[in-house]
Amino acid sequence: MGESMKRAALFILAIAAVAAPAGAQERLRVDITGGIAAPMPIAIPPMPTPNPASTAAGNTAELGRQVAAIVTNDLKNSGLFSPLPPGSLRPVSYPEVTAPNFTYWSGSGAQALVQGFVQANGDGSLTVGCYLYDVFARTELDRQGFVVTPQYWRRAAHKCADTVYTRLTGEGPYFDSRVVYVSETGPKGKRIKRLAIMDQDGANHRFLTNGQSTVLTPRFAPNMQTITYMSYDGNRPRVYIYDIGSGRQRLLVNQPNMTFAPRFSPDGRYVIFSMAVGGNTDIYRVSAGGGAPQRLTNAPGIDTGGSYSPDGSQIVFESDRGGSQQLYVMNANGSNQRRISFGGGRYATPVWSPRGDMIAFTKIGGGFRIGVMTPSGSGEKILTSAWQDEAPTWSPNGRVIMFFRTAQGSGRTDLWSVDLTGVNERRIPTPLDGSDPAWSPLLP
Repeated sequence: MGESMKRAALFILAIAAVAAPAGAQERLRVDITGGIAAPMPIAIPPMPTPNPASTAAGNTAELGRQVAAIVTNDLKNSGLFSPLPPGSLRPVSYPEVTAPNFTYWSGSGAQALVQGFVQANGDGSLTVGCYLYDVFARTELDRQGFVVTPQYWRRAAHKCADTVYTRLTGEGPYFDSRVVYVSETGPKGKRIKRLAIMDQDGANHRFLTNGQSTVLTPRFAPNMQTITYMSYDGNRPRVYIYDIGSGRQRLLVNQPNMTFAPRFSPDGRYVIFSMAVGGNTDIYRVSAGGGAPQRLTNAPGIDTGGSYSPDGSQIVFESDRGGSQQLYVMNANGSNQRRISFGGGRYATPVWSPRGDMIAFTKIGGGFRIGVMTPSGSGEKILTSAWQDEAPTWSPNGRVIMFFRTAQGSGRTDLWSVDLTGVNERRIPTPLDGSDPAWSPLLP
């Protein structure tokens, strides 16, 4: 990311499409309310190449198989699609990409068909074509093309999956995104914690810090080129900014007090964080470039875990000012502070949905659970039921929540995700244990 992301050379091509017959575009639709109750059968055969060629990412014929596999996994993991087994799919020739054999596919059980191609270009780039068809109506629903430098071929696959997902569900895309989290290793009570970053499906994983200093709560800037987090560098818990391109970190607030729980504002201009002063913890705001912090809360007790609404006008946070850990909302300047959680038990780690319609949180009481409620506090719904689930973060489209789960008695942690139905729950693969995930916005 950083400057390298700017040079990624990923473009959406205006591949001319033959208009589908009137009304055909509305015939095929995924029910997004049922989760995995009735996933749509979909066929995604390996993508052919017009001329097999070697590239820096591998042979185009093999890349076609890998692109199809990534699209398959993305759609399957959403819980809304049931891809046909790869071994049951017949090979597709290059001419068939734009002229599907609907007679064959209608007998396969698939309702939708994704075909495409991978082509090497003279300038060293790759073109990945992506076509979506309604099998029963025998119509084309969408087509996109992506030109990428070889190292970003996986992004083209995620973009293809996003095209299919968006067209068939009406939801926004989220597969072409990244996750920063805390990678953990070592025995319980003596864990080594370091920053790590990866694609949302666990690919392209790399560590950002060496583990010499414990890190917690990493959060992306809106431009995804920097991360804010708390580090015990020098055994002093304070908030830092990490530049992904250069690998350099800098202290954000030069104060003698403990600072923690940072998060960027939606425009990237500010960071809100908590600071403990004289036995009281409040939420402050500071310029992302540093400077003097501005105090936003002043109630006795602990105010922390701030998260902005998508338009930047409000902040949700947790506070024990009323005697127990609860959720509050205030205006971005600290005014009009009001409690919104009244469901019994305690509430922590609130985070506002990118759509603005929900706030996710950790519910504490008889265990730790992931839940959601509206910004007014109504419509509370608990999504998970394991022993200890906490620290939710939203996908870019506001439909999926990632969190971390601690195994009872062991201290081992893993990343998990669940959708808003509470039905489609799955573990996210990481090389080591993982905690404190933060989902990036959709990549540019």
